[in-house]
Amino acid sequence: MTGASNLQLPSLRDKVSAEEWKARVDLAACYRLFDIYGLSDLTANHISARVPGENAFLINPYGMLYEEITASSLIKVDESGEILYSPDFGDLKYGVNRAGYVIHSAIHAARPDVGCVAHTHTVAGMAVSSLACGILPLTQTSMRFAGVAYHDFEGIVLDEREKASLLRDMGQENYLVLRNHGLLVATGTTAEAFNAMQRFEQVCKAQLAALACGKELTTVPSEIVEDTRKNYLPGTRRPFGLMEWPAMLRKLNRIDPSYQD
Repeated sequence: MTGASNLQLPSLRDKVSAEEWKARVDLAACYRLFDIYGLSDLTANHISARVPGENAFLINPYGMLYEEITASSLIKVDESGEILYSPDFGDLKYGVNRAGYVIHSAIHAARPDVGCVAHTHTVAGMAVSSLACGILPLTQTSMRFAGVAYHDFEGIVLDEREKASLLRDMGQENYLVLRNHGLLVATGTTAEAFNAMQRFEQVCKAQLAALACGKELTTVPSEIVEDTRKNYLPGTRRPFGLMEWPAMLRKLNRIDPSYQD
């Protein structure tokens, strides 16, 4: 292993299927990009990706920084919580964070359309999650999230009984505000998850900036908001993330290609 990580872990490239390896590389890239774009929170938070053809998903070891994540360092866990593969972290004994498992396993098990789930605790995301108004359709980009779902805070998500209320509140929506907590996206691909969360974060930053001005806000008629939201729905345009993902990987390769290890 080279670059940002000092953990010497053996490569899984030749020990897993080509489909799983691609999922691992894309997910590791997503972790690195989240860190570059200011979407990480020390060792907290998670991005998970479904393993193609299996009832299992990949998730980060709790204790590694996003900038350290590699394709081979990801832990493979099934929907019941059994760890199917974990690297040997030696004395560090890194495992799966309980709160992360509860949230991510609930969505992966209930939503076969979801290939990737990402959750953040950014300053902007946490601030907007604490506002009673939630996400306001103030900008064109924010209208993409006009149908966002909301889930009220029930404490740190350690109790599996919260899975039911989380799934009820989320429904079939891809974007979720965890009230007094943060943001969550659940998308078909890892590339789309990066696109969605980067835009979600920008929407929150723009809303906070507008509200901070203390001036009257220009509102958009609800029918125009809805028409704009529909233009962001699947089938009306190419899948989100598809166009820029190769460029994002090129960016990572220029900075530090060790995510592929």
